[in-house]
Order: sequence, then structure tokens, then C-alpha cells
Amino acid sequence: MAEKTLDDLFLDTLKDIYFAEKQILKALPKMARAAQSEEGKAAFLKHRDETDGQIERLQQVFDIVGKAARGKTCEAIQAIIAEGEEIMEEYKGSIALDAGLISSAQSVEHYEIARYGTLKSWAEQLGHAEAVALLDANLQEEIATDEILTQLSEASANPKAAESRIA
Repeated sequence: MAEKTLDDLFLDTLKDIYFAEKQILKALPKMARAAQSEEGKAAFLKHRDETDGQIERLQQVFDIVGKAARGKTCEAIQAIIAEGEEIMEEYKGSIALDAGLISSAQSVEHYEIARYGTLKSWAEQLGHAEAVALLDANLQEEIATDEILTQLSEASANPKAAESRIA
């Protein structure tokens, strides 16, 4: 069996995030429908649109490395999404729902930030300069989305959830 290389690891991780983004694309409209606040709905729909662009960039990265764009099952993202679905079900109609949705979305963002940061670093090491720029664009969008979710959480969702405890 041939020894695995950083190229192999890069490709496997690229397939992982490609699969993850496609799963996230399916989950975001459900989260938007479940969100009670208009700000939450808008944030999830905005990120859905960004995710489309991120998938397109990933397809370009596959082209750069000369491989077909295809995913590899990512059990981590499946578990994170399942946790979000559980929150939607268990907290439906609750004042804490939006706080839970935002928390789930941030778990997704943190996973994506970790993946894109790693892929960007490896692309640099492997000499894929064009891929570095594409991966960095995705990384910066994920960081910005995480910051928006934090602001949304601090401004509305978490205080509303805390109000129910005080009342």
C-alpha cells in the first residue's frame, strides 16, 4: 500500500468540506423556517446564498488540483446538523429556540472555520496559490458569519431566553 501524502490528506479534507457544505445548504432553509426572529431567518437565508458561492469555489479548487468535485461522507457535520434538528424539534415554539438555533449554527461555523484554515495552510504548502485565495474567501465568509451570529445571539436570542427564566 502506497504511503499517504499531504496531497492525499488535502484531497480527502477537500472532499469532506465539499460534502459538509452540501449538507449545510440543505439544512439552512429548515433553520430559517424554524427561526422565530426575522433577523435569524434573514441570517440563515443569507448564509444559504453564501454557501452556494462557497460550493462553487470548492469546485474551482477541485479543478485546480485536477480532481473531480465529489464529496466524502463527513460524520462530524452530520452529527452537528442532527443536533440542530433535535433543538428545532425539542424547542419548537419556545422562547429559547432562536438561541439554540444560533448555537447550532455556530457549531457548524466553527467546524467550517477549522477546515478552511487547515485547507488554506496545506494549499500554501503544496503550492496551490489559486486554491489558497479561494479557500481564504470561504474562510473569511465563515468568520464573518460567526461574528454575525454572535452579535445576533447577544442582541436578541440569548436575552429573550434569559427573560423566560426571570419571569
